Amino acid sequence: MSFIEVRQISKTFKLAKKKSGLKEAFKSFFKREYKYIEAVSDISFSIEKGEIIGYIGPNGAGKSTTIKILSGILNPDRGECIIDGMTPWKDRKKFVKKIGVVFGQRSQLWWDIPTEDTFLLLKDIYDITDDDYQRNKKDLIERLNLEDIINIPVRQLSLGQRMRCEIAASLLHNPEILFLDEPTIGLDAVSKQLVRDFIKRLNKEKQTTIILTSHDTSDITALAKRIILIGKGKVLYDGNLRVLKSKYDTEKNISIKTKEKLVIKSKGIKTKKKTREGYDLVIDTNEISISELLNKISKKITIEDIDIENNSIDNLIVKLYEDYKI
Repeated sequence: MSFIEVRQISKTFKLAKKKSGLKEAFKSFFKREYKYIEAVSDISFSIEKGEIIGYIGPNGAGKSTTIKILSGILNPDRGECIIDGMTPWKDRKKFVKKIGVVFGQRSQLWWDIPTEDTFLLLKDIYDITDDDYQRNKKDLIERLNLEDIINIPVRQLSLGQRMRCEIAASLLHNPEILFLDEPTIGLDAVSKQLVRDFIKRLNKEKQTTIILTSHDTSDITALAKRIILIGKGKVLYDGNLRVLKSKYDTEKNISIKTKEKLVIKSKGIKTKKKTREGYDLVIDTNEISISELLNKISKKITIEDIDIENNSIDNLIVKLYEDYKI
């Protein structure tokens, strides 16, 4: 059995319909109408210990619902989830000591007190020994560069500073699993890089299993080798990010610098445009490889310089969404 086993998890929410107007509001006191939203439907996947998984999908796809089920906050309507031999919502008291959770838009830090005071509260909540607390706190302060901000009230911190403190707070008890929901939302480039580097080291050194949800695809490409795509409450794709790129990243933009005239006809060349310094070509690598194209061109002209531009991961994800009509 894998470290995390999710089998046919489903969750439906019952929501009251709300209509505008005083008359409709009065009617709802006597006869309320409801609608049912299936947040996740028969979701199944497995994760090995030490993996970093990118869990992606559009808004409303069911990502947060899945994370809440995996972390024991929600009970599914049906299906089962076994994590390290435990069911999160049944063995919650024992289970929460194994997990850390960071929600980018929700804080676990007390707003009006310094982060270090929240750390002390968490020490008691998780029953961390004095030695482990001091060792873990020192390590996290150094790695996340918190020395100058840990004693400042949280409300006075910038978003980047607060997020670093949030991550430290979630790891104070040394969890085996870390759930990251939009951990770099709103952060500047420097703060993002610091957080990403820390997550990589954490995974490498402690084999912490990490499940990452993010709309920032650069987070996914920087951290995860495997992605799980969810849409309309169902798992649509589960596989290696490199395989995904090989399937969807087939269109390449190639800029060639040359003073000579290029006349070339070949399958796979979608467009050819003359520029001030040479030519811009768009090719389909399913029909012609880059090496094959360059070999043909080099026989005709002298290439002074070349630039090959890949599709961004954002474009690949958009194509994936289009394929699955989500």
